[in-house]
Amino acid sequence: MLRQDPKRGQTDPLDPHFPAQLESYIQSSMRPEMAELQQTAVQNQTATMLEIGSSLLNRSAEQSRKLTDVEAQVLNQTWRIEMQLQENSLSTTKLEKQLLLQTNEIHKLQNRNNILEVRVLEMETKQQAELAGAHSEKEKLQRLLSRQSSTIEEMEKTLLAASANTSLLQRQQLQLLQSVQSLVRLVSQGRAMSAGQEQQFQDCAEVRRAGIHASGIYILHIANLSEPKKAYCDMETDQGGWTIIQLRANGSLSFQRSWREYKQGFGDASGEHWLGNEAVHLLTSRVPYALRVELQDWEGGQVYAHYGKFQLGSERQFYRLSLQDYSGTAGHQSGLALQGTQFSTRDADNDNCLCKCAQMLSGGWWFDACGLSNLNGIYYPARNNIRKLNGIRWHHFQGPSYSLKGTRMMIRPSSF
Repeated sequence: MLRQDPKRGQTDPLDPHFPAQLESYIQSSMRPEMAELQQTAVQNQTATMLEIGSSLLNRSAEQSRKLTDVEAQVLNQTWRIEMQLQENSLSTTKLEKQLLLQTNEIHKLQNRNNILEVRVLEMETKQQAELAGAHSEKEKLQRLLSRQSSTIEEMEKTLLAASANTSLLQRQQLQLLQSVQSLVRLVSQGRAMSAGQEQQFQDCAEVRRAGIHASGIYILHIANLSEPKKAYCDMETDQGGWTIIQLRANGSLSFQRSWREYKQGFGDASGEHWLGNEAVHLLTSRVPYALRVELQDWEGGQVYAHYGKFQLGSERQFYRLSLQDYSGTAGHQSGLALQGTQFSTRDADNDNCLCKCAQMLSGGWWFDACGLSNLNGIYYPARNNIRKLNGIRWHHFQGPSYSLKGTRMMIRPSSF
């Protein structure tokens, strides 16, 4: 406290105890205020702490709830995983059992495979031995084939030479036969129509009836034909009397001819030839005739087709074909053209096809719509006769594109 002047009743600042008194005075004056400020600060801090604590509690509760949810999810997921693990364990157990079974089967198959491998090795050894033997046999056959080919070539050369000799012999035979015919005519003058008149034959059947049994070339005097005709007579096949009207044997004669040539005939009666459509028409229009077609393939097969009734129409009818009563071994049905088919050549198209069969398939024939046969097609040699639509064809014998080795067509009266 300030010391008061007793005189003035005031504190004296010069009093040596004045500072302490002042400090004491200030402290006493400040205590209530400081206490109040401290209390206020404490209250404020307490309130703040309470708010913070409340917030922390709320956050803690929220975190607890989230943790609880997470724990629930974890538990649920854990349960699912445990279930899946159990299922996987069961599946694994089944797979292990199946694996054991498969392993056992594999062992069994391996054992069988080992046995089979042993057998295969044995079979391969045998097969190699057999193959070596087959190769040896093949080489032997090739050598044999080579020798045979050489032999065949020599035989072909010999055959060609023989054919040339045969042609010479046939010409000599023709001369002899002509001499024989002259002698026969002299002997048969008693049966002639008038005295001194030579006996004349219209076909080979008349020659056969005259008592001549030798096959060969004869001169025929066909009624209404402008000149006599040389023809080859077969006196041996089926009692003879056949007049040959077509022959294909070696390809020495081309059958790519015109309408006029097929009408008059071409070739030599001693070899390949076509007698002539006009001559055949005149013969078959006189009395009923039969036709025999003989076919030969390159493998040695021979068949025939026989028609009990055969006739050719006139030139104005385009030598229309008439056939009946088929029989023979050249197929289950006729391979010749249909009834009423007209003859066609490269310069006279009378078929029923826009393609002109005679130009496409070659030769002259009763093509109809190119038909089942063409015995006047191109002659193809052996090993070159397959898939030849324009060759010598007969569908019901060797198919539509096999070219034959030889053919012969011959006629005689049905009443022979």
